Amino acid sequence: METTHASTGTSTDATGSRLLKAANGWWFLGDGGVARLRPAQVSPDGVLLPAAEQYLQDAGLYESKPFSSYSLTVLTSTDCNLGCGYCFQNTAQDPKGGDRPPRIAHSRLTSEMITSVLDFTRARMTEGGFRKLAVMLFGGEPLLNPRGARELLRRAADLGELTASMVSNGTLLTPLIAKDLSAAGLRSVQITFDGDKDEHDAIRVRRSGGGTFDVIISNVAKAMAAAPSLRWHLRVNVSHLNRHGMDDLVERLAGSLDTARCGLNFSLVGDIGVGYGNELAYGGELAQEFARWHARALDLGFAVSRPRANRGCQACSYKDGKYGAVVNADGVLSSCWETAGRPGWEVGSIADGYLSHEETEGRWISCSDQYEYGENAVGLSSFQDEVDAILLDQLNSSGRL
Repeated sequence: METTHASTGTSTDATGSRLLKAANGWWFLGDGGVARLRPAQVSPDGVLLPAAEQYLQDAGLYESKPFSSYSLTVLTSTDCNLGCGYCFQNTAQDPKGGDRPPRIAHSRLTSEMITSVLDFTRARMTEGGFRKLAVMLFGGEPLLNPRGARELLRRAADLGELTASMVSNGTLLTPLIAKDLSAAGLRSVQITFDGDKDEHDAIRVRRSGGGTFDVIISNVAKAMAAAPSLRWHLRVNVSHLNRHGMDDLVERLAGSLDTARCGLNFSLVGDIGVGYGNELAYGGELAQEFARWHARALDLGFAVSRPRANRGCQACSYKDGKYGAVVNADGVLSSCWETAGRPGWEVGSIADGYLSHEETEGRWISCSDQYEYGENAVGLSSFQDEVDAILLDQLNSSGRL
């Protein structure tokens, strides 16, 4: 067991555990849970002392829990009706300066491909001894192929106990689609916002032109009424273009949607090699703003995800694909949803399985790599640790931890 060390006040050790500097003491985040540590349990230079480490081990906070289900992400369509400039499925910025950036190749999930995807998944689940399946509907925009999304969920239920989620831009969501997908096993939907109305409508734009804020809010509200069992995760992308509208956005979302059924989180957005830049400087002032937005969200009844240890993603953190897979609509395997459909990043196919480790060297990207931020990766990690420490303090003080 490596001793957890925090040379800058925050760190992650080889086990994935994290040690974050709190307002008064430290937070330890392990795979087995979270613990508040007194200042005396950590050395002045941020080293977890042996007695404290032993206490955490005895309490089971270092224990790694086995994955309970196989994770399957499927792109039902690689197309998208929006032209967001930062999208990792763009291949460049719009050369004409508009809202039609070139994208990855067109592909659409068919009934025949669903059969192949499920055959592949069944074999992986049998090999891994999984009786549960977690499916994520992904794109492009998955609702450009609602029939494929419904069919995939209905048929996937034959493989085992099903939990299903979807990442959608929300512009094509209707009450009927929400009701049908919910009946087919969908349990949660992630919707993205790019700041308050004016900023969002300048960033999250239709490829045909025009903003999307009002229609997304309206569609989600109607879908909530049509499918009462669905949970909603609202992700807010933060950049220098929308930072100053976040306080108003939180109030507007709370006034328009049922906060008791929504989670709300803020995330930085950056460049993944398509020419998009985020000019925000990481640091204490921005971390305090993130903390204020999350605190207000909690006050208004939103759920906020509790910071956790860096366990890694089931699909992309294990190069043998033992615990999960990301499958494009054409059956090509990628290591991560960030590289799905991108030429040159293939790691295999459902027909032939995964390529060897030698063949995927340099192509296997993990969510936790933060490769899109390049030389800013260290600064981003420290910033996220600072935000997470403040959020843990807030959750603890409010009795929600």
